[in-house]
Amino acid sequence: MVVIDGPRYSETWGKVPGLIPNMATRLKPRGVFFPNFYNKGFTYTNSGHVALTTGINQPIDNFDQELPAQPSIFQLWRKATGKPATAAWLITSKDKLHILANTLNPEWADQYPPSIDCGVSGPGTGYRADSLTLVAVKRILTTYSPNLVLINFMEPDGFAHAANWPYYLRGIERDDRYVMQLYDFLRKSKTYRNNTALFITNDHGRHLDGIGAGWVEHGDGCEGCRHISLLALGPDFKQGRTIADTTTLVDIPSTIATMLGLPFPQGQGKSIGGLFKR
Repeated sequence: MVVIDGPRYSETWGKVPGLIPNMATRLKPRGVFFPNFYNKGFTYTNSGHVALTTGINQPIDNFDQELPAQPSIFQLWRKATGKPATAAWLITSKDKLHILANTLNPEWADQYPPSIDCGVSGPGTGYRADSLTLVAVKRILTTYSPNLVLINFMEPDGFAHAANWPYYLRGIERDDRYVMQLYDFLRKSKTYRNNTALFITNDHGRHLDGIGAGWVEHGDGCEGCRHISLLALGPDFKQGRTIADTTTLVDIPSTIATMLGLPFPQGQGKSIGGLFKR
């Protein structure tokens, strides 16, 4: 899972190729695109990522003071398979996303966590540039060959909160390039080529113009905050398809659980059946 944090649909897929030429013109023909993809839960960073990792739309502190209520798909998968921590990773530009590795559920707390590489050098060290996160991704994939990975690129969200419109747009453009570089890395890797699913999505959007502070902020139920995107690529998926069905963040972990043969009763979403070749 690759999460491009906080771009508004109007600056990404709403105007293509625009700032995302790699995803719109090079990757979309190779996968399945979902234009009606939404965060139907809580449109903040931590809540959006918790939806992706636990399958639950949970209101949660947006810093790093609260853990998810239920275990992540990483923990469930590690227990089911007996795989080591280095087989599952959270590699995130935002240090606060280390919370995704654990849970408040007493039966799962501190049990089967994934490995983490978050922020500059772990919890409390601040955000790092997305270019450095990509370097970390390539290093970890090369060193450990993990099976299950979540990657967070933060620059669109970070620069938008700083009210820096040019750098917000630059962050979108750069992350489009980094996603392409990641795809090329996977395609050329003996470990990952022809056997890897790649889900490219967002955790939330941003306010529409005229709502609150507009593009600088997010967090309500407006179309700008809820409307995000999903592009899925992999050998099991159709190619060159656009599926107009409405799908949501919590559908991604349910789909992954189906692919892994992993029971996932806690998930509030559904497996996206139309994604597959069969």
